[in-house]
Amino acid sequence: MAEIIPFVGLRYNKSKIANLASVMTPPYDIIDEKSQARYYAESPVNIIRLELGLVFPDDNEKNNRYTRAKKYLDRWLEDETLLPEAKPAMYVYQQEFPGARGTVTRSGFICGLKLQDYTEGSVLPHEETLSKPKADRLQLMQATQCNFSSIFGLYSDPEKLVDNALRQAIEGREPDLDIIDEAGESHRLWVVTDDNTLQTVSTNLRDQQIFIADGHHRYETALEYSKQMRESGHQGYDYVMATLVNLYDEGLVILPTHRVVRNVHHLDLEVFKSALAEVFTVQEFDSSEGLSGFMDELAKRGRKKHVFGLYTQEKSLYFLTIKNMNQAKSRMPKEMSDSWKKLDVALLDHLVLSQMLGIKEDDRRSQNNINYTRDGEWATARVDDGSHQLAFLLNPTKVQEVVAVAMAGDKMPQKSTYFYPKLLTGMVINPLFKNLP
Repeated sequence: MAEIIPFVGLRYNKSKIANLASVMTPPYDIIDEKSQARYYAESPVNIIRLELGLVFPDDNEKNNRYTRAKKYLDRWLEDETLLPEAKPAMYVYQQEFPGARGTVTRSGFICGLKLQDYTEGSVLPHEETLSKPKADRLQLMQATQCNFSSIFGLYSDPEKLVDNALRQAIEGREPDLDIIDEAGESHRLWVVTDDNTLQTVSTNLRDQQIFIADGHHRYETALEYSKQMRESGHQGYDYVMATLVNLYDEGLVILPTHRVVRNVHHLDLEVFKSALAEVFTVQEFDSSEGLSGFMDELAKRGRKKHVFGLYTQEKSLYFLTIKNMNQAKSRMPKEMSDSWKKLDVALLDHLVLSQMLGIKEDDRRSQNNINYTRDGEWATARVDDGSHQLAFLLNPTKVQEVVAVAMAGDKMPQKSTYFYPKLLTGMVINPLFKNLP
């Protein structure tokens, strides 16, 4: 099943960099051009130069964002901006962030995860991937032989044997890295090299399946790179850097992703509500508590039934509650598992967006008729300003639902999960060339 190992990581040299927060970034896939420019300006050795370099009009095969990343990496190793760990390690990683009821701490650890095809059943995906990001990441890996960003994976350890072993290993120790990021969230890292602890962690995860929560593109890229290297006679490129978190960790948070609809021609609200009433109990929210009160009530109702919210241009909020779950499932794609058919996002996407509004899967992927947001206020404001027609408000997908769908061999609908917070890039780099057998 899952195989994990310690690895010799690269970390920024604290004696050369006064403010370590200035050299780190969020994951590459949530960085826009404006943020990219800001990270470039923040420090001449910011990880952005390795992970997501600038593209110039005169770039060519010999001089491009990937070759430049390799040059920066070599230079920073030579001048000791980056230092290799003295021996193979795993890294305890804690993130502290504000939650609905006070400060929340999510604990995990960074390790090397053995790359295996999904068909082997040891590492399971939960969402579809697009080809373009994989091609970009593969070129970067070919140029640098490094993992700069970590896969985010989940494992099941209800007795917390792994958590306890790692906690004991760092007890009474100051973190080796302790920073506050630009969002005001705390990131702490401890280097663990004790052989007994590393063996305990590896042994307890040996019979486990790892569920990819975030980083499918990175995992599939690393798998492809491993195959390419093996075919060319180079062995040992079989592990990828992964941050693993226990499914039973109290700090594991998924945020909802709401759907905001536009460009639906000839939308008649009364006709639409009549269509909804065939499948849902449609109940208007008449409280003066506004959106906050509505979302609280939506969460409460969602514990017992499948329900989501609707906001219209009449400035009205409605609860849409499935009347008959068996009837609803009969209208879902027959080839999908029961676990998939019971997802709120799948029910909304198929029963409402596709069947009632004509927004098919390709439209949802291209976002011609739909925007996705984690911010309910933003969603309703887009309806109020006339740029969109309807907002559908969702409860978060549950971690157990993600696992059940992955176990059934299905993929989650697009924009089903947003694990919060994102992992920070730049705390540890996995140099594959330093971890060969």
